[in-house]
Amino acid sequence: MRRATAPGVGLRREKKKMRNMRVIAGTFKGRRLKAPSWEGLRPTSDTLRETLFNILAPRIDGARVLDGYAGTGAIGIEALSRGASHVAFVERDRRAQALIAENLAACGVTNGYAIIRASFDRAVADLPPASFDLVLLDPPYDHAPEAAIERASRVLAANGVLILEHARRQAAPVSSGALTRTRDVVSGDSALAFYSCPP
Repeated sequence: MRRATAPGVGLRREKKKMRNMRVIAGTFKGRRLKAPSWEGLRPTSDTLRETLFNILAPRIDGARVLDGYAGTGAIGIEALSRGASHVAFVERDRRAQALIAENLAACGVTNGYAIIRASFDRAVADLPPASFDLVLLDPPYDHAPEAAIERASRVLAANGVLILEHARRQAAPVSSGALTRTRDVVSGDSALAFYSCPP
């Protein structure tokens, strides 16, 4: 969760936005998603999710998706709603794991997903190579993302895309491991960086 810019005001706005989280499009369109009741989790805004999935629209149907640092599960649930064949949610916080399960249940999702209860580093080390078409990363903004991108590249399919959400004020790495940044999109205080393997 981002720090409020003015005492009380920004925090109230942020909490209101989180209370109003919803699935934006697809099979589960309009379904309400529960927000965290504790501080320290920064859900991706509806606006940024909509921007992300508008860009990924041609790639979603039938895709295998890894939702790293899954938090509320909103990103992965949006992918399922829009036709992804399978989503793996990676989350180490037990409270967030329970929240992901609740949000999946609220949308009536009974299959096509796995909740991996582990740190991101541990999870990608145990997953089969090249097993995902899309890897979505939203690490804490104060974490350097290079290592996460490099580790995630191991499980990304040859023609896959990795997307990093990061703070606008912090530049995303130009490359990490075998992946090169191909696109940047800015929305408010956040930004999205897209990575793929060079042809």
